[in-house]
Amino acid sequence: MTPEQHIKYLGWSHIGYGAFFALLFGLFGIFFGVSMLSAMLSTPGSAGPPVFFMVFMLLFMTVMFALFTLPSFVAGYGLLKGKKWAKVWAIIAAVLAGGQFPMGTAVTVYTFWFLFSEPGKQYFDRGSNYALPPGRQTWANEWDHESQRQREGQYNSPPSPPDWR
Repeated sequence: MTPEQHIKYLGWSHIGYGAFFALLFGLFGIFFGVSMLSAMLSTPGSAGPPVFFMVFMLLFMTVMFALFTLPSFVAGYGLLKGKKWAKVWAIIAAVLAGGQFPMGTAVTVYTFWFLFSEPGKQYFDRGSNYALPPGRQTWANEWDHESQRQREGQYNSPPSPPDWR
């Protein structure tokens, strides 16, 4: 397979992982909301869980699911569009997905296997010139080079340790 095909499959696997967990969150939210309503409406005089606690838990779970799924959607979009920043997002999403066995683990292994392989490195590094432009020659640079050359020509023996006897 070509690196372009791997990138396409990797992008769709991240989107599929994110969609699967978004679906699970939707089902969780429906179940949580129905159970909260049934607890409040079934016995009006009983001391059920406080409403603000239930709302707080629902908001907390929303933030946690978003934290684990949004990087996968961002990485999937970037990978499908061929963006250079998608490599970083894919690594972040893979680390977050690693604990959700079996689907998250499979996405993590595939992401790491491809992105850290030689074709994956070449795919994202093509056309990149990371070399810095040559700097200006200043008197400080000349002085450093001269002092380095002088030190290279001289040998200074290390000092002998003190006699502790």
